[in-house]
Amino acid sequence: MSHHEPTNADARPKRLQGRPLRVAVLGHGAVGSQTVRALTDHNAALAAKIGAPVDIAGIAVRSPRSGVPGVDDRLFTQDAEALVTRGDVDVVVELMGGIEPARSLIVAAMESGASVVSANKALIAEDGVDLHRMAEKQGVDLAYEAAVAGAVPLLRPLRQSLAGDRVLRLMGIVNGTTNFILDRMTAFGGTFQAALSEAQQLGYAEADPHADVSGADAAAKMAILARLAFDTELAADEVHYEGIEHITAADIAHAASNGSVIKLIGICDRTPDGVSARVHPMLLPAGHTLASVRGSYNGILVEAEAAGELLFHGRGAGGPATSSAVLGDLVEVGRNRVAGLTGAHQPPAAYLPVRTMEHVSNRHHLSMLVTDRPGVLSEITAVFGRHGISLATVRQEGLGAEAQLSVSTHLATDAALAAVLSELRSVDAVREITRSIRMLSGTTPDKDAGR
Repeated sequence: MSHHEPTNADARPKRLQGRPLRVAVLGHGAVGSQTVRALTDHNAALAAKIGAPVDIAGIAVRSPRSGVPGVDDRLFTQDAEALVTRGDVDVVVELMGGIEPARSLIVAAMESGASVVSANKALIAEDGVDLHRMAEKQGVDLAYEAAVAGAVPLLRPLRQSLAGDRVLRLMGIVNGTTNFILDRMTAFGGTFQAALSEAQQLGYAEADPHADVSGADAAAKMAILARLAFDTELAADEVHYEGIEHITAADIAHAASNGSVIKLIGICDRTPDGVSARVHPMLLPAGHTLASVRGSYNGILVEAEAAGELLFHGRGAGGPATSSAVLGDLVEVGRNRVAGLTGAHQPPAAYLPVRTMEHVSNRHHLSMLVTDRPGVLSEITAVFGRHGISLATVRQEGLGAEAQLSVSTHLATDAALAAVLSELRSVDAVREITRSIRMLSGTTPDKDAGR
């Protein structure tokens, strides 16, 4: 990590000068409590890595706490603002989540001279660029490795190890909750709701799981990844996302019968005219690297011009996994504080245009229930042809007076596919379009391709 002297002459001195590193923690939920426990249980080891003793200055909570094993009751406070602006705090660890009051508290902490470690992917996706500018102005650090992929060290390699390379693509599973749900549906054939309930019971899903299952959480993470990988000021709302709420047991079974699995995949591509960033369910062949990412684990493939394809894989959900990344950031920021330095805050080089989803090309897999009579197949394939979409495979299975027709396309834009779906719904022979899902380019969803 490159370093520089703090640029703000009015910021208080960053060098500890022999005193302990004082850390304030905002939030005492799954990640916050695990972080506090680690700060207590592994204090000597952390101190050795940082180069100074570590003291907990306070723990901000929404409701009163007492009797927490190993934690002095006097450390808990409901006045988070007073804690971060005390003036004797070196690092604020923000684990509250959400936009407000987290953003205001982080700004107040920086203005008071404290560096910040955060696991808040929504806030970093929305305001990361501005917060970095604030950190540079105040001569403090901002670190957020825990905001993406839990314990998987991904942001630091993008920011440092691959800084001299040209990243072409990021693709992967960045939400452990949805991966757990889809994995359970694949393994046991249950419903989405049953798998979600199990995820909630095990602590992988929140009581309100909307951010996870809708794809919004993964989209925020892809915005952060794209910003670092492509050196662009990508806004969180520029990432297209779709969730998994509509995925049924029948969809999972159909995929399995054709040697595929369904995963919620995030993709960021460098395109000739900018970038594309999206999150949506996708069919992957069972032998694909990401298809083997099980349970609540995350897996991200990074493709770079010189380095080639790199895989980052590990636990993406849960208090211990996320706190591992938080503590890694704390060690790095703490070392800077001991040395009287801050990490470099490199602003995005430029804003690259984002290609909207209707212009992004994918392969697609469609299944439909059709009337089983002569001429239907040619009638349906003609619809695809009129919209410039060529078919890679066609498979038809008779069901008496009806037939199940499954097709996979070559690369086609979402706009062209939408036009096909609209026209197919007006074709008398098409009883129902039972599923439409994007496929990984270069894969074949049907075992009997071309039959």
